[in-house]
Amino acid sequence: MNAHSLAKSAYGQHGAPTRTVRSTEYDIIARITHRLHEAAQSGTRDFATLAAAIHENRRLWTLLATDAADAGNVLPDEIRARIVYLAEFTRIHSSNVLKGKGHAAPLVEINTAVLRGLRAGGAQS
Repeated sequence: MNAHSLAKSAYGQHGAPTRTVRSTEYDIIARITHRLHEAAQSGTRDFATLAAAIHENRRLWTLLATDAADAGNVLPDEIRARIVYLAEFTRIHSSNVLKGKGHAAPLVEINTAVLRGLRAGGAQS
């Protein structure tokens, strides 16, 4: 092995490419949205799976709202306010779905819209 080969193996790319915060957010939201969508398709036939998916989605939105409310968050105030509003809507609508008074489709639609926004902003770079 020559010096060039040694340097290339020592400093070359190994493993996965560097991920951005945005791409990590995208992947997490996509995974949760996929589970929620699949569980919604089953509906009341598999209520435990639906409840677990809704719980996971609520946790996601609680974290997003907490982050948006943080004074150090650099997002514009309007976007931060929308995130907090969507988190509250998600909390209330999720309770209605679990009570049998609503469907999970609006929750999936909200997450999908967020995913489109993340993708448009460069999440998949």
